[in-house]
Amino acid sequence: MAQDRPLAIVTGASTGIGYELAKCCAENGFDLVIAADESRIRNAADDLRKLGAHVEAVEADLSTIEGVDKLYDATTALNRPVDALLANAGRGLGKGFFDQDFNEVRHVIDTNVTGTLYLIQKVGRDMRARNTGRILITGSIAGFMPGSFQAAYNGSKAFLDSFSFALRNELKDTNITVTCLMPGATETEFFERADMMDTRVGQSSKDDPADVAKTGFKAMMKGEGDVVTGLKNKIQTAIASVTPAGILAEQHRKMAEPGSGQK
Repeated sequence: MAQDRPLAIVTGASTGIGYELAKCCAENGFDLVIAADESRIRNAADDLRKLGAHVEAVEADLSTIEGVDKLYDATTALNRPVDALLANAGRGLGKGFFDQDFNEVRHVIDTNVTGTLYLIQKVGRDMRARNTGRILITGSIAGFMPGSFQAAYNGSKAFLDSFSFALRNELKDTNITVTCLMPGATETEFFERADMMDTRVGQSSKDDPADVAKTGFKAMMKGEGDVVTGLKNKIQTAIASVTPAGILAEQHRKMAEPGSGQK
């Protein structure tokens, strides 16, 4: 890897928003360490190398301490500072909470919260020692509303949205920036993996992941605190901030309830 190029870590980079974030990094002069819990991460690495970036691919389960350690160790082995961490890996899960397998519920929480925070702390401490770096956390507008039939997922994103603002404040006197990317429903494999293709939101038109990633990358590079992608999503979050939680939960039910796509 070329030492004069900045280095970025992008998680959940095999497909979707994560892949597009990695692409933005490559197109803007970053070398990459990309990670996902599937072998397709190697195919993504091959594609990204065509953009001129040096790319290391790590297949690891980032819901586990061991998986995060594997990614961190692979990065430190390069003997290069991490200039940007794009913590994007995430999992969704549909259906009612009492109907879900708790192992799957825990996988959502461990991926979205535990593994994400562990990686941010490990990489962020190195950034603090150098007093420089950029952190992008993929939250969601889902964090603004109670997620009926997506309760654990929305709760995890509410956690990330809040955590991002808190961490940014803790680092306000440093040269480390924290940006929270908050997209709405995006055209990725998320809803299929979450078993939500029979829902209204699963069958609805969605945002382009490339557009979402470009917006998030620009915000990160500018050092902005947060960015909600898309006018519709900005309006939705503004309304959510003044709407009672019970009403928001009912609205979410209409979008995420199993079988709502046939109603």
